[in-house]
Amino acid sequence: MPAWRGKQIYSALHQQRIQAWSEAAYLPAGLLRSLEEEWPAPALGLSRSFTSADGTVRYLLRLADGAEIEAVYLPIEEFEAGGQKSVSRHTFCISSQVGCAAGCRFCFTAQLGLERNLSAGEIVAQVYELLRRHGVCPGTGGDRLNLVYMGMGEPLLNYTAVMESVRRLTDAGGLALPPRRITLSTAGIVEKIRRLGGESPRPRLAISLHASTDELRARLMPLHRGQGGMRALLDAAREFPLAPRESLTFEYVLLRGLNDDLGEARRLARLLSGLRAKINLIPWNGGNGLPFAPPAMRRVQAFQACLTAAGLPAWIRHPRGQDIFAACGQLARAGVARQLPPFPHSAGTPAGLEMRDAL
Repeated sequence: MPAWRGKQIYSALHQQRIQAWSEAAYLPAGLLRSLEEEWPAPALGLSRSFTSADGTVRYLLRLADGAEIEAVYLPIEEFEAGGQKSVSRHTFCISSQVGCAAGCRFCFTAQLGLERNLSAGEIVAQVYELLRRHGVCPGTGGDRLNLVYMGMGEPLLNYTAVMESVRRLTDAGGLALPPRRITLSTAGIVEKIRRLGGESPRPRLAISLHASTDELRARLMPLHRGQGGMRALLDAAREFPLAPRESLTFEYVLLRGLNDDLGEARRLARLLSGLRAKINLIPWNGGNGLPFAPPAMRRVQAFQACLTAAGLPAWIRHPRGQDIFAACGQLARAGVARQLPPFPHSAGTPAGLEMRDAL
């Protein structure tokens, strides 16, 4: 086919975001039949969806081979620091793998293990599916889409497909999403963090930290053991090239009795000193089956105050979609919403203290 025909096909997929080739009626009938036979349009099946009281929607999506993944639409995200709130609207949280191999002990997705990587097309298809379902038009009016690779999977363990999906989503001939609107969250694959720094286009980087010592981080995040320790991870963070107004994000899930005391906060402040970074504090989003608990909010605020006093911007992420098991770390392909503990927990025997011995 001539090159201009290829551009028409690309436009049908990435600008019009068709679900079936028959929607591209301007293409010759013979070509449409050939495309339908050889390259079916990559629409995702919907197994089930759940809508939260706060407007968050969690989708259980079915892939062509029958595997299932999850994606989440957040109409609003809220972060709080020093009495001020930062609000982001229209955030899509998408998956990069079926399951996850990282093994983080406090994450429900990690309990699934890894089934397979997603293709670039399967990653992109999640974004297009949510765009259709929620009528978001990126770049028009107030529809400033934020895309986060924070669903199922460790993105840097599916590096090639993830970066290809970023290229497609930012391409001027398609969705044309600005790279600064895309955030990739990693458990800390040091070699891939260094490689990511040289990419163009490049998403923003968020590093899941969750501890201030090698010992505790390795207990909570087994993947840490093969990465050269905290020193190697933070060296890679310091060397990561940042645009003039860009900063790194460090995510820190607070677990009652494990990593939420002021000594941990002071060590964390020393570790991150000199980095152009912000810290998102995330009280653990709980559920049945894991022996952790979130701290009382007063402890979260004290932890935040300690970091702020040391000169580190620290924001508390308000949980979204907890009632439908859609909050950070909760995605586990559940067919029904799970029974959750109350948030925040009242004072009492910290479940995390027992877990510290068991880890």
